[in-house]
Amino acid sequence: MTNNPDTDTATLSAAATDTKNTTSPMNAAAASHAATDTTDTTPPGSDIATDTETAAEDFTQGTKPQESERIDAVCRWLDEAGITYTCYFHEASPTIEEAKRHWRQDGSKHCKNLFFRNHKGNRHYLVCFDCDRSLAIHDLEHRLHQGKLTFASPERMQRYLGLKPGSVSPFGLINDAEHHVHLFLDSNLRRCETLSFHPNDCRATVVIARTEFERYLARVGNSYEYIDLYE
Repeated sequence: MTNNPDTDTATLSAAATDTKNTTSPMNAAAASHAATDTTDTTPPGSDIATDTETAAEDFTQGTKPQESERIDAVCRWLDEAGITYTCYFHEASPTIEEAKRHWRQDGSKHCKNLFFRNHKGNRHYLVCFDCDRSLAIHDLEHRLHQGKLTFASPERMQRYLGLKPGSVSPFGLINDAEHHVHLFLDSNLRRCETLSFHPNDCRATVVIARTEFERYLARVGNSYEYIDLYE
């Protein structure tokens, strides 16, 4: 779903997938890039395909997109930070409905991620919650206590997260050098052992233990908080 800056009454039920944010980390994540339910014992992150032809030879691992700069940037950042994760590739899935056809049944909680601006346009918020839940914007305004909210424009999304509509993800925070964007996480995600998000590109999914994800947030440096988004 594309963020719509002019809409403040729409519900969030058809929001962009971006993974957003439950079994043990490695059992849930299984194999990097795997498109089946088989388990790979390769260390997380080490089998991310770097050669398109090699990836294409084994259809069970999914084919890495030829132009995958955003995916590569996220994986490289996580590797350098020592964050454990797994990644697999699939067809472009800019909406929750499309993504559900390609997500693996790995036990991770797939997350919905939405990008908002305040009325003045001087503050921006990334909101992450269970992909199977929906929220009305006026309810979100009440819970976040940030005044009137609207979806941020594609231009703002590119400026602050370096992303395009349909690929919104907490991993976009690696592009926010000034730590401008504040992240709100639904408190229910604290009960999840593993989460999954797009790696800033809707043609892949990163599966990551919640504890590792929190390590990522600590390293990336943006402010964030868990908040009750539902009754």
